[in-house]
Amino acid sequence: MKKLILATALILIGVSSSFAQRERVRENSTPEERAQKQTEMMAEKLELSEDQKAQILAINMEYSKKRQEAMEARKAEMEARREQMMELREEMKAQDEKISKVLTEEQRKEWVALKESQRDRRGRRPGGEVRERGDLPRKRGGN
Repeated sequence: MKKLILATALILIGVSSSFAQRERVRENSTPEERAQKQTEMMAEKLELSEDQKAQILAINMEYSKKRQEAMEARKAEMEARREQMMELREEMKAQDEKISKVLTEEQRKEWVALKESQRDRRGRRPGGEVRERGDLPRKRGGN
């Protein structure tokens, strides 16, 4: 039984790594390369004439470029959101410092405890378990 589980795990690892490598290749190719590859695959499978192949290449090129533009726009949007969140975190730190200066030592302790209890509530998962940031599963592969 253990050998079966081990063999299954090894197969799954091999399959997932091959998919990951395929994704990296796709990310690094240009829209022109992707359109050309798709056209060649269609020409082989569908036995296209040279005229059909040229027309389909033009169509694939058009949409491949549109997909590339959409992916780049999405990536830029995600980066902008990330920067906005980082700025917001910095502002929240500044807010905490200003509030801390206004409160007495006793009030500060209560305020910190209140913030921690709110953080614990946000950390609840379905089923009621509470996880701290360090308890989250870590990615493998050197990160």
